Amino acid sequence: MKIPGSHGKTRIYGPVRRRLPTSVVLLCITVALAWTPGRTGAQNLHFSQFFNSPLVTNPANAGFIPEADFRIGANYRDQWSNIPVPFRTMSVWGDAQVWRDRFPTGWVGLGGFLLNDRAGSGSLNSTRLYGSAAYHQMLSNFGLISAGFSLGVVNKRVDPSKLTFDDQWNGQFFDNTILTGETFITNNITYFDLQFGMNFALFPSDNAYIHGGLAVKQLNRPKETFFEQTPGYNRIMDRRYTLFFDGVFKLNDRWILSPGGFYTRQSRADQLMLGLHANYNLSGDGEHQLIAGVYNRFNDAVIPMVGYQWRNFRFMFSYDATTSPLSNYVYGQGANEASLMHNGFYFNNRGADRQSMCPKF
Repeated sequence: MKIPGSHGKTRIYGPVRRRLPTSVVLLCITVALAWTPGRTGAQNLHFSQFFNSPLVTNPANAGFIPEADFRIGANYRDQWSNIPVPFRTMSVWGDAQVWRDRFPTGWVGLGGFLLNDRAGSGSLNSTRLYGSAAYHQMLSNFGLISAGFSLGVVNKRVDPSKLTFDDQWNGQFFDNTILTGETFITNNITYFDLQFGMNFALFPSDNAYIHGGLAVKQLNRPKETFFEQTPGYNRIMDRRYTLFFDGVFKLNDRWILSPGGFYTRQSRADQLMLGLHANYNLSGDGEHQLIAGVYNRFNDAVIPMVGYQWRNFRFMFSYDATTSPLSNYVYGQGANEASLMHNGFYFNNRGADRQSMCPKF
């Protein structure tokens, strides 16, 4: 999660309902994030339902749609809603398979996604627009390899007038009438971001499917800062590496299990999440399915989730229950997250010209 700071200095935001001054709350949050033992979340946008935001997870997922021809989706995340200015992340995305008739055993996937994130009372606003392309090659009747890239433009804006800094502490509270030594050279920056990914999939039977991959983000290492260049501080972004896997295993005509895992690392911050969810066939024909599961982001949160699938529409809701020491400073609150996704077929033929590689009811 992004907590904006300047050259390592803590930024404090305005009051919290009558419990503690906001300065104390966000100072504690910053310290907790910095000193949580083991793995901590990398400072980048993310969704707990990584499997419901495929293009954000890995560019090679563009057009990898085992059960359909195209899909569209939306995600919304609201974190720490009880602090004055919560962290909100939203995305819309879509991708499709194209040129299936031009490659005997492969196809191209094209897609794109838009991300927006707002963090802190400094109104740090991040907007990202990406286009994605991938190629998928069948290795046999049981395997497939994919490679893809995303190219995006990132814009970030901040309102310095809403921020206070450590040199504005007067011994009792942060006084924004005190002139700060922080110097902004701009409140609006834009740069390009290049991402690359590779995936591998196995579908050994009609009842089993395994999929995983590796992606590198900020491949071009763009520069990001609102401040003057300061000796000893690097404004070049480190590359972010992500690994993921997911699977679908049909146990019988009532149950499908989907385990999954996600790992990301950027600089010295990393994050590991493991868990599973299950689909229960309510109607016999698979048109109505109940979804439930739980994931664990180690040293950070336990994430129960529920959902419902009707035909080719799927809605899921999850809640990040904070388990790290940070829970003491956000009053036990976590993050609400929701996703909506629709899979479709060309020409309303429900995939008559292709075979599904994914177990389904």
